[in-house]
Amino acid sequence: MEAIRPQTVIGMDSGKKYSWGNAVNAETGEVLKERKLTNDPESFQAFAEGLPRPIRLVMEPTGNWAYLYECWEELVEEVQLAHPLKTRAIASARIKTDRIDAKILADLGRADLVPQAYISPREVRDLREQLRHRAFLVALQTKLKNRIHSALEKLGISLPEVSDLFGKAGKAWLKEVPLREPFRSLVDQDLRVLETVAQEIKHATQEIEALAKEDPRVEWIHPIRGIGPYSAMLILAEIGEIDRFPDPKKLVSFAGLCPSTHQSGSVCYHGRLTKQGSKWLRWILVETAQHYAMVPGRLGNFYRRIAHRKGSKVARVALARELLVAIYHCLKKGIVFQEYPAPERVHRSRYAPGGTGRS
Repeated sequence: MEAIRPQTVIGMDSGKKYSWGNAVNAETGEVLKERKLTNDPESFQAFAEGLPRPIRLVMEPTGNWAYLYECWEELVEEVQLAHPLKTRAIASARIKTDRIDAKILADLGRADLVPQAYISPREVRDLREQLRHRAFLVALQTKLKNRIHSALEKLGISLPEVSDLFGKAGKAWLKEVPLREPFRSLVDQDLRVLETVAQEIKHATQEIEALAKEDPRVEWIHPIRGIGPYSAMLILAEIGEIDRFPDPKKLVSFAGLCPSTHQSGSVCYHGRLTKQGSKWLRWILVETAQHYAMVPGRLGNFYRRIAHRKGSKVARVALARELLVAIYHCLKKGIVFQEYPAPERVHRSRYAPGGTGRS
């Protein structure tokens, strides 16, 4: 949404059921209205009625921010989503109430000092929910399998010689192995739930693969090892519009893959990862980086060189950062990822999205 010169600025401190609204004159700062609002379109519309137009609304991204944003975007000319960490750095206060927080947001909106968070389009938000739901189902499946393993360990049961305990032969063994109560009933319950979850994962995967076939950007990053249709769609959904990042460093920072920096005078110390930003993007890239641990090529050599000096965990993060930079160039230029073959002696990692490598 384009910036406007508002006549009224509304600061809203949001909660699950109620919010506190504070409307001020954009020029003088005079409070025009303030009250407790129920989180429904009718209450918001009644609050906005009679206020001088155009109106700017400033709110923070709470758990239900998307619903509140969709309610307000039809009622006012501009909605700004304040970045919570940066807002706190600008306007922290010892005394904190909903009323004070709403007034602070309104004052920041008047002064054009709101550190804005990115508001992704609704279709991107919906895609993220779909992808994250599949990740939740996979995590639930892992928990159920671990519960069954735990039950067998508690009873001292040795595992059968099968390649997969939860494959066809393994499940048949689990259903027949003698277990005392209540473990027999608990394992049977977990197996039934596990079958249901597996079906839901299959269904969710089919839907995501269908969406991946319709997105040409998937083909640009698909050649990266470990990236399939789900991984590609998760990366694309978390990044959103690539043009909102002016350079690769901003994207790396968004993923929380850059080290924290502490500088005082001439001393500069780089610490652990900031881990601020999209935890989903960071997770999928670190998972992808593991696929280069044992393969030849520049990226594989880069991984092993870092792992030899600093360990596999640091190597995965470092390679995840390299891959994200490559993905940035692929999406920015609309070209397919391509890795150069490794020379006899490697000095550093090189890759070439579409043949334009970085040295």
